[in-house]
Amino acid sequence: MSEIKYMIFLGCVIPYRVSSFEVSARRVLRNLNVDLVEMPEFNCCGLPLEPISHELMLILSARNIAVAEREGLNIMALCPGCASTLKKVNKILRENKGLREEVNKHLRESNLEFRGTIDVKHLSQVLIEDVGLDRIKKAVVKPLKSLRVAEHSGCHLSRPRKYIGFEDPENPTVLRRLIEVTGAKCVEYMGETECCGATVAGINDKISLSLVREKLSNIIEAGAEALITICPSCHLMYDANQIRAERMFNEKYGIPVLHYTQLLGLAMGVPPAELGFDELRVSPEKILGKIGGGFP
Repeated sequence: MSEIKYMIFLGCVIPYRVSSFEVSARRVLRNLNVDLVEMPEFNCCGLPLEPISHELMLILSARNIAVAEREGLNIMALCPGCASTLKKVNKILRENKGLREEVNKHLRESNLEFRGTIDVKHLSQVLIEDVGLDRIKKAVVKPLKSLRVAEHSGCHLSRPRKYIGFEDPENPTVLRRLIEVTGAKCVEYMGETECCGATVAGINDKISLSLVREKLSNIIEAGAEALITICPSCHLMYDANQIRAERMFNEKYGIPVLHYTQLLGLAMGVPPAELGFDELRVSPEKILGKIGGGFP
């Protein structure tokens, strides 16, 4: 079995707010013989700063890429927002010599240089393209055939399309295919491609929580028992903020929100305690009981 090796980029949100994503990702990737190398001295991908300073976003993103280039490794990001930004900057600077030289003037202060010699992928892209569905299926020892789940791919996994070039933003299929290989039934529901609302949460809570309410209501109507995410920000909106939406609208949803890597880990027979299930805000006890996993 060929070795798959990536430098892992964790970004800002995951280590501090959604460590369950990192824990479960590392665990299942270990089962799939994906070798992860820690990125030394990484910084923010630059995404939050783009509205303020496009130049600063380019420099921050390019610095991360240059660190990986120095080590001779491609980058795998767990966060779609980070992956999207790094992919975009990688492509822009490869194609724009003048801009590349300008950015490198700043990077030289850290003895770094952007050369455009590596690629950036999101976790889902690594699973589909490098690991492959066949290898994932072989690692599934406990098919989750009794589970009906819904998927939420989020926005950044496929947008902006001209830089990502991996998934169709109008008809995303990657997460659905990854879910189906675990044996779980992935149901269709109204508004699958709608935004989670994280981008407006700091401006208008009511709008963002209304989007959460709409999504969860549609999922319940479709008969799903859990929602599967692949993005830390989306996960926070539907897991932690599900409780806030229940209070705001005086409703009860009770939909467990799992990282895809947690779902895959269960199908691999990994104990829930090794997948960060204890960090979920909405209790997954019902679905764990259904598949005989037990609550950590």
